[in-house]
Amino acid sequence: MSATHAPSNRGNRRSREIFAEAERVLVGGVNSPVRAFRSVGGEPLVIERGAGQFLYDADGNQLLDFVGSWGAMLLGHANPVVAAAVADQAQKGTSFGVTTELEVQLAQRIRAAIPFLEKIRFVSSGTEATMSALRLARGFTGRDLLIKFEGCYHGHADSFLSQAGSGLATLGIAECPGVPEPLAQLTLNAPYNDLAAVEQLFARHPGKVAAVIVEPIAANMGVVLPGEGFLPGLRELTRRHGALLIVDEVITGFRLRNGSVQPLYGIEADLTTLGKIIGGGLPVAAYGGRAEIMDRVAPLGPVYQAGTLAGNPLAMRAGIATLDQLSDPGLYERIARLASTLAGALREALRDSGIPGHVNAIGSLATLFFAPEPVANYTAAKKSNTGRYTRYFRNMLERGVFLAPSQFEASFVSAAHNDADIAFAARAAQESLRQIQNN
Repeated sequence: MSATHAPSNRGNRRSREIFAEAERVLVGGVNSPVRAFRSVGGEPLVIERGAGQFLYDADGNQLLDFVGSWGAMLLGHANPVVAAAVADQAQKGTSFGVTTELEVQLAQRIRAAIPFLEKIRFVSSGTEATMSALRLARGFTGRDLLIKFEGCYHGHADSFLSQAGSGLATLGIAECPGVPEPLAQLTLNAPYNDLAAVEQLFARHPGKVAAVIVEPIAANMGVVLPGEGFLPGLRELTRRHGALLIVDEVITGFRLRNGSVQPLYGIEADLTTLGKIIGGGLPVAAYGGRAEIMDRVAPLGPVYQAGTLAGNPLAMRAGIATLDQLSDPGLYERIARLASTLAGALREALRDSGIPGHVNAIGSLATLFFAPEPVANYTAAKKSNTGRYTRYFRNMLERGVFLAPSQFEASFVSAAHNDADIAFAARAAQESLRQIQNN
C-alpha cells in the first residue's frame, strides 16, 4: 500500500474528546498502561483504523507505524487475506466452546514450522501462555523455583513481575504491589547474558529449580541480543540440573523466520510459548513442547489449565490465514533488508548528531537506545536517557512516524513497509536528532 509521506497536521480535537471520556470509564483511560503515554508525555493516540503500514487516528492523521500492535502485525494492518478469513468465519459463528477443525489446522501449521513442538495448547494471551508453561514445569518437575532474567518480560502473572522489563520499566515499577512475598521469593533473577550468575543460582538451590525462562532475543527492555554461547549454555545448565528450559517466543516466534528462532542458536527448549503473529492480530497464544511434558496437562494429566475462548474460531482463522502467507521464501529476506537499511540510517544519524546512543537490531526488530555504552543487559538499558527518548518520540510523531512510546520497547518493520517508508523514517530520524542536538 502506498501513500504520501507528509507529516500529519496532528490536529487532535476528536482524539482529546474521546480520551477524556475514556478516563471517566477506563482505568487511566486505557486497557494497557503504556498506551497512556505517561513516559513520553503529550496526549495519547486514539486510533480509528489501520491499513497496511499506516495508522489513522480519530482526527484523520496518518501515521507510519513501526509498533505494529507490539509486533503482532507482521503482514501489516487489515491484511486483505486475514480480513476476509475473519469476516467469513464471523458469518459461521464466533465462539463455540468446543473443538473445531480450525484448532487442529493451526496447530499442524505451527508444528510443521517448529517440529520440536510435539504437542500444543492454545490460550488467549501471551501472559496466559507463559504462566501455564511455568505451572506445567512445576508440575512436571515437582519443584517450585523459577529463574528469570532482569529486564525480560513474560507477561503480568505474579511469578514474572520481579525486575521485569516492558511496561514496568517504562513506568519505573521495580516490584509490583499485590504479589505476595512468599510467591515473589520463588522467582530468582539473573542478569541477561550472564551464565555464571545462573550457575550460581543452581548451586545455591540444588534440586529446587523447576525452570529457567528466557526471551531468546530480549525485546522488552528494548532489543538485546543473546551473547555467543548464552542460550546453548542455558540449555546445558538446565539439562545438567534437571530443570526445564522455557523459551518465550511470544515476540520472536515467526518474527525473524517462518518458525522459531531457536534453530538459529542451536537449541530446542523443553517448552516454548508463542503469541502475537500466530493470531494475525487476534487474541491468541500457545504453549507447547515435548509430548511427555505436555501430556501432564489436563485432561491427560493433573496440571489443570482451561479457557472458554481458547482456540476461538475467529482467532484460529486469522492465524491460519497469516501463517499461510509466511511460506514465501522472499518475505523475510525483504523485511530484513528494509529493517537493516533503517537501522543503518539510524546509526548514521546518531553519528552525525553526536548524540550518544546505540542501535540494537536483528531481522525486523530494533531499538535505538539513548545510552552511553552498548546495551547487553538490563543494567545497561536502564542507563538510557529517557528524557532524550521522549523528545525523539515526540519529534518523530510530529513528523508522522509512530514509534513505541517507551525507551524500553522494540520497533517492528512489517511486510507492508516499503523502501519509500524506510527512506521517510530515516529522514525523519535525522531531522529529529538534529532538533534534539540544536536544543
